[in-house]
Amino acid sequence: MERQKRLARIAGSLYLGVAVLGGFAELIVRQSIVELGHPVATAENIRDSATLFRAGFVADLVQATLFLLTAMALYLLLRGINELVARAMVVIVAVSVAIMCLNLLNQWVALQVATDRAFGAGSDALVGLFTGMHHDGYLIAQIFFGLWLLPLGYLVLKSGWFPAWIGALLIAGCFGYLVDTFATFLAPSVADTIEAIVLAPAAIGELSFVAYLLIKGVRVREDEPLALAPAAS
Repeated sequence: MERQKRLARIAGSLYLGVAVLGGFAELIVRQSIVELGHPVATAENIRDSATLFRAGFVADLVQATLFLLTAMALYLLLRGINELVARAMVVIVAVSVAIMCLNLLNQWVALQVATDRAFGAGSDALVGLFTGMHHDGYLIAQIFFGLWLLPLGYLVLKSGWFPAWIGALLIAGCFGYLVDTFATFLAPSVADTIEAIVLAPAAIGELSFVAYLLIKGVRVREDEPLALAPAAS
């Protein structure tokens, strides 16, 4: 059980890093600099805050790496519950990370265009194009960022090592992310109305899960079955 607690706290620390760095890149950097639909204002904001925009780019690269490491740590912790489901969880995260890293090229190019005078006239329009592409690519990656919560929530529920309500919220969060993503593409006005509601289960579930991993690790059970031990390679 000590091994499981150690793995849980490692996973929780990595997951916390994902939340902090991802929140910084999206909520503090991009939402304060990028004004979708206003390329001139966005380009000016990037030029005025180029260092901050660059820091957001690096933060996202690091959090993407930590996200993959988080999935790997959780795989080691939970593979004894269901090996196939645990593997599926890691594969989904790997797809999400690949999309996020490739999509970050759009942010990097927007920075280069905005700060390099050699691009001349029309450069602001290009900045708007690339920041818009990054925004849409981020939404596409969100599909897989939601999907990984389904196997994770299942494993959390089945393990008995965590409160059942956390697993239920993680599973609900999966569908919340999917609803938000597809609503944004199909009916943006509707998405703006329901976003806070459909994303609430994921936010509460993930934050609660991270806190439990860091504080408690895993719940000790007197009747712990041998089947819950990590499967042999």
